[in-house]
Amino acid sequence: MKLARSINSRLIPDCGCVLTIGKFDAVHIGHQKILRQLVAVGEKMNLPAVVMTFAPSPEEYFRKQDAPPRLTTISSQYFALRDQGVSLMLAIPFNKMLAQTSAEDFMQKYLIDRLRAKYISIGDDFKFGKERKGDYRILQQAGVKHGFEVGRFETINVGASRVSSSRICAALSAGRLDQVEALLGRKFAMVGRVIHGDKRGREWGFPTANIALNRKIPMTGVFAVTVRGAIDDHGRARIKGVANLGMRPTVDGMKTLLEVHLFDFNERIYGHRICVEFVEKIRDEKKFASPDALKRQIFMDCARAKEILEAGE
Repeated sequence: MKLARSINSRLIPDCGCVLTIGKFDAVHIGHQKILRQLVAVGEKMNLPAVVMTFAPSPEEYFRKQDAPPRLTTISSQYFALRDQGVSLMLAIPFNKMLAQTSAEDFMQKYLIDRLRAKYISIGDDFKFGKERKGDYRILQQAGVKHGFEVGRFETINVGASRVSSSRICAALSAGRLDQVEALLGRKFAMVGRVIHGDKRGREWGFPTANIALNRKIPMTGVFAVTVRGAIDDHGRARIKGVANLGMRPTVDGMKTLLEVHLFDFNERIYGHRICVEFVEKIRDEKKFASPDALKRQIFMDCARAKEILEAGE
């Protein structure tokens, strides 16, 4: 799968495509059904399946700091969409120009002239264009005129409630990773590149792979995790570990960080992208009275994480 970050990217296929448009933040089981259907249509029409999303999202652009936390980074979305058979992820920056683009101009410039979409699938509540004046009816009318088909998908329920990013976010905030897995169809994961830290964990005997998170996060705490990605050439090997996700209140409380201590692993993976899968929450993040108290707690966290991960084998 390819990733393009501009509507003018050379990665956009010249042959046309089948297309869906949306936030696709979590790539949850509802999204997965949509994507399977899109890929199947693409195979019948012999066209690549393209997902158009926005980074930042319209909600983040308009609401700024009041926007809800994103569940996935572009990297996480990329891997989740790739697993569904998508050919191209088109992550367009949502900016002032796009916010002022009318629904008619958006269809003409983006969907018809540039993407040459032959089939477009959107949600039953999808709106687009300036002042959200574009909808399924307008898109369908354009399809009749310009020769593309339009499909509409409905939301999916698990239990009595709709599957949505906000529902997943609430479950994450409550530490209910079992509920999250049921809604995602997989374990919740974060993907990022390993950066250099302050080496404090290494001094204590707990070296960590650190990932900076320059965004709001839906949960904090200490977790039993498995990690894959840069661990082997194919990203299939899973290494067990324990992770702290949050502000590190005992250390400095200045920035959001994902710190992962990998069990029985000593390789240098700075600069590599890894995928951290959250298995079970161990405890909330808290401020300890001293570094020694934190160090003792880390010993206990590691022991508990090993118990959880061994029990799940």
